[in-house]
Amino acid sequence: MKAQRIVFIILFLMAVSGLRAQSYYSVTGSGHIAAGGTGVASPDLWSANNNQAAMAFYGSSFGAGFYYQNSFMLKETSLNNGVLMYSTPSGTFGLTINGFGYSNFNTKKIGLGYAKKLASKFSAGIQLDYINIFVGGNYGSCNLFTFELGLYAEATENISIGAHVFNPVRVKVADYNDERLPLVFNLGMLWKASKNFSLTAEAESDIDNKTIFKAGVEYKIIDMLYARLGVSNNPNIFSFGAGLHLGNFRLDFSSTMHQMLGYSPQVSVVYEFDK
Repeated sequence: MKAQRIVFIILFLMAVSGLRAQSYYSVTGSGHIAAGGTGVASPDLWSANNNQAAMAFYGSSFGAGFYYQNSFMLKETSLNNGVLMYSTPSGTFGLTINGFGYSNFNTKKIGLGYAKKLASKFSAGIQLDYINIFVGGNYGSCNLFTFELGLYAEATENISIGAHVFNPVRVKVADYNDERLPLVFNLGMLWKASKNFSLTAEAESDIDNKTIFKAGVEYKIIDMLYARLGVSNNPNIFSFGAGLHLGNFRLDFSSTMHQMLGYSPQVSVVYEFDK
């Protein structure tokens, strides 16, 4: 029975569009997931993972956060992400640690990023990544190094634009079938339509699959309570969630609904120190 479950999980990972790429790069932070999985143009603590360039516009001096995603209610496809960010006069530094999978198949990723404003409303960022991939049985593990690049700009007072690319050199994983890490490109925008309402839109491509289009909305019900909704395609996914922001502490919940595979709940916790 256990062997059958392992075979099912491996086939599942191969069959679900985007899940394999997600083990190396995916948007994190429950607030972003609830808004359709958009985050490349939204500067906050999770920019250390979502778009390093946006870290330069981080509003706090130091922050720490943890994100957990239980993909399709299976512990074997869970994703963990821890983030630290520190702002200095010479730029902003971010550290991310990701873990995906279970004992017989898992990936680990450690990234160290840096961002700097190149103009008052424009910034660039880079992150160096170490990735370990482990497959049980006789397959063993491999260690890889790659990098990420990002750009961020405040086009107007209410509109920001972000672009991010993970693994632009397509690092090789194995000689067999010329297997390589996915190249993932994201381009998106954030529009603060009013004091309490914002919209996000984003396109994501990993070259080997169809482009994913994502969109989300966020509404501030009161100063400490937020509601969010989002959608994306390829495959069709509906997302929703809520956030509770109490001073320097933030707690966000979200869930996505896959058209065939069901729910994937997420939660993230953040604590930040004011500048």
